Amino acid sequence: MRQLSALDAQFLNFETETNVANIAGLSILDGPLTREELVRLVRHRSASVAPLRQRMMSVPFGLDHPYWVQDDTIDLDYHVRELALPAPGDDAQLGEQVARLHARRLDRGHPLWEMYLIHGLQGGRTGLYVKLHHAAIDGMMGADVLAAFMDLGPSECPSGEEPADAPEAEHGPETVEMLVRTAARLVTNPAHLLRFLVLAAPRLDEIPIVSRMPGAVPVSRATRRLSRWLGGGDEVPELPRLTVPRTPFNGPVSAHRRFAFVDLPLDDVKRVKNAFGVSVNDVVMTLAATALRRWLIEHDALPDEPLVAGVPFSLRDVGADAPGNQVTLMITSLDTQIADPRERLQAVHKAMGRIKDRFNLASARWLRHLSESMPAALTGLADRAALSLISQTTPPVNLIVSNVPGPQIPLYVCGRRLLAQYPVSVVTDASGGLNITAFSYNGRIAVGIVADRKMVPDVWALTAHLKDALEELKTLTPSS
Repeated sequence: MRQLSALDAQFLNFETETNVANIAGLSILDGPLTREELVRLVRHRSASVAPLRQRMMSVPFGLDHPYWVQDDTIDLDYHVRELALPAPGDDAQLGEQVARLHARRLDRGHPLWEMYLIHGLQGGRTGLYVKLHHAAIDGMMGADVLAAFMDLGPSECPSGEEPADAPEAEHGPETVEMLVRTAARLVTNPAHLLRFLVLAAPRLDEIPIVSRMPGAVPVSRATRRLSRWLGGGDEVPELPRLTVPRTPFNGPVSAHRRFAFVDLPLDDVKRVKNAFGVSVNDVVMTLAATALRRWLIEHDALPDEPLVAGVPFSLRDVGADAPGNQVTLMITSLDTQIADPRERLQAVHKAMGRIKDRFNLASARWLRHLSESMPAALTGLADRAALSLISQTTPPVNLIVSNVPGPQIPLYVCGRRLLAQYPVSVVTDASGGLNITAFSYNGRIAVGIVADRKMVPDVWALTAHLKDALEELKTLTPSS
């Protein structure tokens, strides 16, 4: 039994009919796979994947955050589903089907996950789409969940027997116990608020929305100087004041999504990285900036100033397997306004270096303390009010861009080789109607692009622009 953290609960609180907090992965397998085989695999491996075995238990009257409690049984007839694409089963049809599945909210009466086996793909391939709620996992943990169903070699699917080490069912707390726990949390709220004030005051310039309030940046700068004078330590890099420009993919999102995906050769990305002395992540961010620049020019909507991107940073320590969300969002410029690709790459490298240096000097954990400083009954109201305000005003970012490193060896699912693993992420009123997430696997970078259906109807154009952007960078040299 584990209680949701305040950050986990935020992903429940902001969810509406249009703002849906699903994160997912689309696996492409070489060869056919039956639902019976997949059910046996899930039954066998689910003992080691806690989010698959847990459902939510609410606290009476919403006085505190819900609890995760173990389900006595997993209803695999409900959770594991299958469908087939009509001929010819091409990528566009697959993207359309995944977009429909991804836009649907998960039923909170069950453990918050669904798995779809997708038949009929061209070339005899099979798709496996797995989605979970963001309240249960973050992106890094989501990759671990998917990895639990994969093998290092072409092993056969397990038998139909239950795993010997299946955990005992763990029931939730009684109502009285939940209320006692709630009272104890209320007592500790002031301590969390104090920690938030101590941690957040020097970092007001990186908190979305707050950073744009009058006086936030001077207070942040003065507090950092005072802290250095009192306790020493390295100087934290200044962050530029970023104005979020208007784009076609900002504003209230609809209930419908588009999804497109593309593979890029990791070796080509590394060649660009080595030639210019930057990181793989810098190259990926530059590819996103270039693709967005070309798309915005096509739609006569390129702003004169840079876009503002949210970049997720993991708070997990190396080797740690802490449950729930362990992630924060850093804000950076994405220099779509720069015409020269060489200069654009260097500008992105400089901007990413600034936020990485700042994060490494003082990992941003203020959001967790802010969330925990408020009574849970008020947090939900505050979250929904903030989202409503953002949807009617300027959002804190234009879009989310993320790059997650993955295994560089071939993996298998029930003996079928994993050809590609595409991330499928979240778009909201606050984060923008476009999300570009990359995941590297076995020498390729798989990019999944989720967009609001009305804002970016031609989402596949961005995949073509990403390919062209990489070809452009490959032809450049630092001195040419």
